[in-house]
Amino acid sequence: MNEAPNMKIDLCGLELDNPIIPASGTFGYGYEFAELYDINILGSFSFKGTTFEPRFGNPTPRIAECPGGMLNSIGLQNPGVHAVIENELPKLKKCFAKKVIANVGGFSVEEYAKTAQLLDECEQVGLIEVNISCPNVHNGGMSFGTSCEAAAEVTRAVKRATTKPVFMKLSPNAADIAAIAKACEDAGADGISMINTLLGMRIDPKTRKPVMANKMGGYSGPGVFPVALRMVYQVYEKVGIPIIGMGGISSAKDVIEMMLAGATAVQIGAANLTEPFICRDIINELPYTMRKYGINDLKEIIGGAHNG
Repeated sequence: MNEAPNMKIDLCGLELDNPIIPASGTFGYGYEFAELYDINILGSFSFKGTTFEPRFGNPTPRIAECPGGMLNSIGLQNPGVHAVIENELPKLKKCFAKKVIANVGGFSVEEYAKTAQLLDECEQVGLIEVNISCPNVHNGGMSFGTSCEAAAEVTRAVKRATTKPVFMKLSPNAADIAAIAKACEDAGADGISMINTLLGMRIDPKTRKPVMANKMGGYSGPGVFPVALRMVYQVYEKVGIPIIGMGGISSAKDVIEMMLAGATAVQIGAANLTEPFICRDIINELPYTMRKYGINDLKEIIGGAHNG
């Protein structure tokens, strides 16, 4: 009998059993999904985007369906970093034994740094993911992720505030995402997460008004996969730090493609909302898909599409 393929990967010293990570905002704080299956099968997961102060989020309606995916305009709704540390992480510890990824949002450079510093002290947190790419909040989020200077400034501030690896989560709505990635690397980022949602909208022909109260929202789902794949490929050619690739991944084959483009690990987002077992199923499917394509060790295929 053939030996099982090796699915282990390394993210800046954080060893994962496999590269599958539920994306922030699609997996809550984990324990809801732990009622459905043993979430310890996951490589890790990125918990709900956390800001310094509690946020109610955007007005409703803030979800809209569309071909090949969905639009959301949640607006970083969360209980604030102090409540996450005091309430959410202890609950999570009862059902998830591995290190988790802390996703940090903010409206100023100082807020990003303060929130990251508090989460740096949490033993459960293995890596900090800094969201400079949310298209659903005003005066924050994406405004930091579409300027090289602003992205670098946030990167430097968070790096000064934490001892853990820092991955900057980038916006596909930037004019040149590879330039943003390089600016983050030059400012000290340990890795890149990409992509966040694409800015989109729907209009109701009956009311002749935008479907969502915020008018626009983030488009995610299978329809964005080719765009995400292209961007990961481009950024891999510009930086020497690890990439967590995401955007429309919904199968083990998609995982292989994303890693060939240059991702060390992947995040699965919108698919969790329509198929709550998707991450478990992809992890179970991955060894068979690896054998199908003659892959014995996932680490060996990272960036493999650039060799030809």
